[in-house]
Amino acid sequence: MNPLLRRSIVPVVSLSAALVTTSGAFNLFGDPEPLDAKATDAATTMLTSKILEQSQFAHQELDEKLAGRFLDRYLDTLDGNRMVFLQSDIDEFAKSRAKLADATRSDGDSSLAHTIFKRYLERLDERVAFISDMLKTGKFDFTGDETFNYDRKDAPHPADIAAAKAIWTQQLRYEYLQEKLAGKKEEQIQKTLGNRSSRIADTMRKFDDKAVLEIYLESLAQVYDPHSDYMGPEQTKSFETSMNLSLTGIGATLRSVDGYCKVAELVPGGPADRSGLIKPGDSIIGVSQKQGDEYTDLIDLPLPKAVEMIRGKKGTTVYLNIIPAKAADESVRKSISIVREEIKLEDQQAKARVMDLPSGDDQKQRIGIIDLPAFYAGEGTAKSGPTSCTADVARIINKLKQENVTGIILDLRQNGGGSLQEAIDLTGLFIPSGPVVQTRNMQGRTEVGKDTDDQVLYDGPLVVLTSRFSASASEIVAGALQDYGRAVVVGDTSTFGKGTVQTIVPLSRIMQSEGIVPGSDPGVLKVTISKFYRPSGKSTQLEGVKADIVIPSLTDMPEIGESDLKNPLPWDTIAAAKFTPANRVTASIDTLRSRSTERVAKDEDFTDLKSEIERYRKLRDEKSVSLNEDKRKQEKAVLKARVEELKKQRLARATPEPTTYEVTVKNSNKPGLTDLYKPKARPINLAADADEEEDAIDDSPAHDLVLKEAQNILLDYSNLLKGKTVAKQQ
Repeated sequence: MNPLLRRSIVPVVSLSAALVTTSGAFNLFGDPEPLDAKATDAATTMLTSKILEQSQFAHQELDEKLAGRFLDRYLDTLDGNRMVFLQSDIDEFAKSRAKLADATRSDGDSSLAHTIFKRYLERLDERVAFISDMLKTGKFDFTGDETFNYDRKDAPHPADIAAAKAIWTQQLRYEYLQEKLAGKKEEQIQKTLGNRSSRIADTMRKFDDKAVLEIYLESLAQVYDPHSDYMGPEQTKSFETSMNLSLTGIGATLRSVDGYCKVAELVPGGPADRSGLIKPGDSIIGVSQKQGDEYTDLIDLPLPKAVEMIRGKKGTTVYLNIIPAKAADESVRKSISIVREEIKLEDQQAKARVMDLPSGDDQKQRIGIIDLPAFYAGEGTAKSGPTSCTADVARIINKLKQENVTGIILDLRQNGGGSLQEAIDLTGLFIPSGPVVQTRNMQGRTEVGKDTDDQVLYDGPLVVLTSRFSASASEIVAGALQDYGRAVVVGDTSTFGKGTVQTIVPLSRIMQSEGIVPGSDPGVLKVTISKFYRPSGKSTQLEGVKADIVIPSLTDMPEIGESDLKNPLPWDTIAAAKFTPANRVTASIDTLRSRSTERVAKDEDFTDLKSEIERYRKLRDEKSVSLNEDKRKQEKAVLKARVEELKKQRLARATPEPTTYEVTVKNSNKPGLTDLYKPKARPINLAADADEEEDAIDDSPAHDLVLKEAQNILLDYSNLLKGKTVAKQQ
């Protein structure tokens, strides 16, 4: 299941007829006639605006101000880097702002969408002609001191065609140098860049009126919040496919960022995740279906088209050309191969490790680490996969207790959410009965999700490990355990921050209930209807759950999270629910935090990691790159030498890993610990380049620094509760 789509989607709700306002053009009496295409589009536009106004959580009327944001969003969807439309185009379109709200709400008039799209195609054609001429006649010299500002999201549109051509020239030079630094010859570069610009124009020209309307109404939905969305028939089918856990593909959530197809998340247990060859933040810039074939360029290709090319039949291999997120610059390319497989339920099943850690004076303490990638429920069979993550975790906890662990880490770093009821039930394994989550709907009514079982399965030391990828249901669990003072939350500064609930509204069902028969499928609307709150009354929206103890990591970046999305709903609070805190953490937290800070400061691996984080943040903040070839080569050489040295140092100071056993649902009933934990071997990478072995060293499980520090924190916590002190884990 796609983690981003999985987060807190609830069943379709029944919307009353009061949501729909129809015009006299519709025959509401007698046998209705099917609408023609134009009338169907008008009805779809009106209905979408009405549902968003009356059913979206914020209840915002589509007034002139919001309509202005709607227009801006549509323009940015087409031209996010502001390189295509001229300022004169923007000024012309702006004349429609005053009447746009009424035209959309009352008349379902989407003619502006088509007018803008037509102009967009004209400008693309001008750009293609200019780039084609430049590639044939231009001389590309990279000996000067020029730079290219590649981030133009907030830049002004070019004043006129001359200004646009100046920007196109610099972008072309930038892309040319990228390809040159990647080792391509002049003929290859000319072909690649020429095909790239013409392909974008050709692809966009194939968009019919329905596709243009889909982009337009998607822009309207997303000015309300980033998780509300309009989906036409084709996108709806894709959505339904991605919600199916038997989906075949590489198991990655992708999003378009500045023309690049970026990996937003990896599905836990999916082919991409198991391969270890691709990471969140990597950009997929090329795809091939056959080894040795030339890559099809994905830069600036519409995301649905890119996803379609990456997906494929089970058992087939896809060859990807990527720019690693940790690359020194975008000229660094890496070729990988991934075998498409079914994303199976059992791959996301809860599992655990038992580790014997040194605890001073040649003593050892045994801890348990539970890895829970998703909150699954009611899917699969006893033979084929999990049916309840709570039941599975309960079995694992009982096994850990039998093995006398002194503490447990609940690892939610890759948990993107899932079943709300499972989140409540799982929290109940660690607390007596009480509220776990509060849900406030669009009418302001609040429902409290409670654990009603007085039993506590595990009452010992507990650490919850989170990251920016922990979202929705996992934020509910972490937030509740933090509110109760039942667990120490450690990891990234905060979790993702998605504290909203969406529902799917099939527009054809609403139309037909009103006696309107669309001439074609009008699609569906995904609309935000509720927000989550913790027992304390704090929202998990936007701010997420803040860690009690922050551990440096490469995932702790502000662009990973709700706050990086446009138009997120705000953080707020409601009245706290009545609950009795366990207060197990407060007395220890200052000591735990200071000890962790001291360990991290002295740890050479963390020193290297913090240096890498700082380098990445600097690259992210600069948003520009040199167009001097020698300078870029020198920078790459210096960085490569530095990386090689760091890896040598890391290997030199590596120590043997502690004895570790694997606990699964299947072996949890066996006596004793019989299965030694073995990190899964990577699949053979048929397209691997020389960097694969280096990445294996850099990213091997033995170097999970965050988990190692979480283990130290758990040992400290366990011993503080016992009134003891503990030595640093070696």
